[in-house]
Amino acid sequence: METYNILQNYWWFIISVLGAVLVFLLLVQGGQSLLVHHRDVGERSLLVKSLGRKWELTFTTLVTFGGAFFASFPLFYSTSFGGAYWLWMLILFSFVVQAISYEYRTKQGNVYGRRFYDALLLVNGVVGPVLLGVAVAGMFFGAEFTVTKSNLLDVQSATISTWGPLHGLEAIASWRNLLFGVMLFFLARTLASLYFINNINDAAVSSRQRVLLSWNAPAFVVLFLAVVAVLLTSRGVAVDESGNAQWVAHKYLTNYLEMWWALVTLVAGVGLVLFGIGRTLMRRDYTCGIWPAGAGTLLVVLSLFWVLGYNGTAYYPSLLDAQSSLTLRNSASSEFTLTVMSVVSVLVPFVVGYIAWCWFLMDRGGISRNEE
Repeated sequence: METYNILQNYWWFIISVLGAVLVFLLLVQGGQSLLVHHRDVGERSLLVKSLGRKWELTFTTLVTFGGAFFASFPLFYSTSFGGAYWLWMLILFSFVVQAISYEYRTKQGNVYGRRFYDALLLVNGVVGPVLLGVAVAGMFFGAEFTVTKSNLLDVQSATISTWGPLHGLEAIASWRNLLFGVMLFFLARTLASLYFINNINDAAVSSRQRVLLSWNAPAFVVLFLAVVAVLLTSRGVAVDESGNAQWVAHKYLTNYLEMWWALVTLVAGVGLVLFGIGRTLMRRDYTCGIWPAGAGTLLVVLSLFWVLGYNGTAYYPSLLDAQSSLTLRNSASSEFTLTVMSVVSVLVPFVVGYIAWCWFLMDRGGISRNEE
């Protein structure tokens, strides 16, 4: 049993890493939402070319994140992806139109024109981060579902999870979920501006992005502080060793106080994000803000996932029945499956290294108008 628990904790760590990388790569969506601020066709083309080198990484990471959840914690996959399907369908639809836009935006014979596909990029740039934020916020604040595992033995009703008629759309009506989603949207825009400043060698683009950064970064900081305040004062579902679940006050604050390493990671991450933003705004010759801010984003998201799943916490609370809440212990795959997957996970560092190397090669020298 101890080995099984270690495997469950290990795979939650893998999920945390994938989630952190996904949030960082949402800079692509943030960049798409910034296209409307560049009226000049040349400037907009530079932005799209910069994003065009990275957009597939975001979609691939999203799919990998879902696949890892399916393999390691299948009950979450069936409960969330299978029950709140309208919410996830909207998210996936926004990513489908993104792929269409990059594929057909500059093709010969494009009867709709570039502006039509730029509008589709804007849809993904806004809808993608906001709704992903709403979906993740539901893992902290709860969702309206019940789980009855005994239904597997009932041929006439083999559905484990039961949802309301809106199947996930009710999450959008929660102000706390929306607050989380809007915060993620402004984070994506902030990271995008930092990335453009670093990646595009053009004075006009850099100047415009610094102005946009001066708007979006403060909005993100205010929203982030609001999210942290709401999170630390919210209740969560605590689960004891016998599996009994109950709502308790200030669960996430308690987790941070009891897991000092998660708190240190959060503080370090916030410091790096503020450093990257502040130094970029104060020094016009500084163009590397994306790297400390990006590293800080990874650390902050990691800490949030840790307090979400560890320390006897239900990472997907049920608002209808606390006992239906999902935890690392009651939703994981078998010990054999997790063991086999853990062996395969040894390849993860090599995959990450390959992505980093490709990123370096694609961005070496930056992008300028001479390359168009």
